[in-house]
Amino acid sequence: MKNCFKVLIVASIIALPSLSFAQKSVKFGHVNSQDILQAMPERDSAEIQMQKFGKELQDTYEGINVELNTKYQKFLQEEKTLTDLVKKTRQEEIQSYQDRLKLFGENAQQEIQKKQAELMQPITEKVKKAIGDVGKENGFIYVFEMAPGSSILYNSPESIDITSLVKAKLAIKK
Repeated sequence: MKNCFKVLIVASIIALPSLSFAQKSVKFGHVNSQDILQAMPERDSAEIQMQKFGKELQDTYEGINVELNTKYQKFLQEEKTLTDLVKKTRQEEIQSYQDRLKLFGENAQQEIQKKQAELMQPITEKVKKAIGDVGKENGFIYVFEMAPGSSILYNSPESIDITSLVKAKLAIKK
């Protein structure tokens, strides 16, 4: 009898939380954060800064490339009249320019990625915070990403699209 009573108590303890959960309204939302990021006014400023940064790197790359081509053309014109030592020195110099150009290109790609992350991180954080705030304010359990390429395989009609709520929270009019 005592064992039966203990089992009944344990079962009721386990069942109580699930009964209270069943009474709560469970809300799921979804958002297209890419759409929000595209509409952020700060993104335009970051895009302009990225273009300026990219142009600066491109100009430097082209300057090194012009120097390389000039040295190579000069070498080709004078090659037949050069001594072996001078010829070898010029070839090494040209190879050095090619190596510098290649290294600069690789470093430039890394710097572009770092700069883009640096400029976009505050904007992305602002969007994430707004999504979280809208989720809390409206009692959502989860908010899923619905941008193209997201891994959501099914979206129930009961899931609420909060993209417009997040845009309103961020005062985006687009």
